[in-house]
Amino acid sequence: MRAVLRRLPPLIATLLAVSFLTFLLTSLLPGDPAEQILGPQSATPERLAAVRAELRLDDALPVRYVRWLGDAATGDLGRSYRTNQQVRDAIIERLPVTVQIGGMAIGFALLVAVPLGMISAYRSGGPVDRVVTGGSFMLLSIPSFMMALVLILVFAVNLGWLPATGWTRISDDLGQNLRAALLPAASLAVGELAVYTRLLRSDMIGTLQEDYIALARAKGMPTFWILLRHALRPSSFSLLTVVGLQVGAVMTGSVVIETLFALPGVGRLLVDSVYQRDLIMVQGIALVVAVSYVLVNFIVDIVYSYLDPRIRHGRTAART
Repeated sequence: MRAVLRRLPPLIATLLAVSFLTFLLTSLLPGDPAEQILGPQSATPERLAAVRAELRLDDALPVRYVRWLGDAATGDLGRSYRTNQQVRDAIIERLPVTVQIGGMAIGFALLVAVPLGMISAYRSGGPVDRVVTGGSFMLLSIPSFMMALVLILVFAVNLGWLPATGWTRISDDLGQNLRAALLPAASLAVGELAVYTRLLRSDMIGTLQEDYIALARAKGMPTFWILLRHALRPSSFSLLTVVGLQVGAVMTGSVVIETLFALPGVGRLLVDSVYQRDLIMVQGIALVVAVSYVLVNFIVDIVYSYLDPRIRHGRTAART
């Protein structure tokens, strides 16, 4: 609890900074913000006056920010001037798609990276390690959108196993939902897989040189048990931190991936809103993504401090 309370002031300050920068999306537009929001073809005097009145553009910037922050804190992110839909409702409607794709991508990456990193560390310097290391370098050099195009060409166009576009909700058909999510998730997972593998390999090589690992070997414990029970946990703290940091990267990558696969997620909604000059929608999406990124990393930081006793002991020693 003390660790949480100690991190709350920086968290609140970060969230306030993120919200203020997001608010400036519309406030720093060149010219008349109301005209930029509506576009030149829709900017009639009546609609301009309505937008100015709704956003209270005649008020001072701090006053507008405080009012907008209060509305955002209650879930009111405004209303789209293109679809007349509440921004909150539009995001909630599409968020499950983005969360599922991102969650599957991170899950796929960890499922493959953990055993590869462990084997590579255990066989450090050997043929397996060289193959895994070289493969990681190769995967890191491939952008997610390029991997998506390759996967579409192979599994959708040539083999016809998976759909190239479209989406089926879980409530409608679980099997079709997983088939539609597999290629987008795999496209995002490739880059994460390479990062996780190299990070776990590096940390586990150091862990395997510790005295307690040598003691476990001297006791005759099986190798797989030493790797899983004694080496994996102390080697996974950095991996846990990076997974939290990669949540933002997955959200960012979903913008391109959801557009390529025509998925009705938050990323595609953001792209469509930019093209349609729906800046209120862009502002709301940017705020939700940024706040989610900050909160996820806050949670990871708390979990990290509880999993690694060295952090707690170090802080106790520093206080004494």
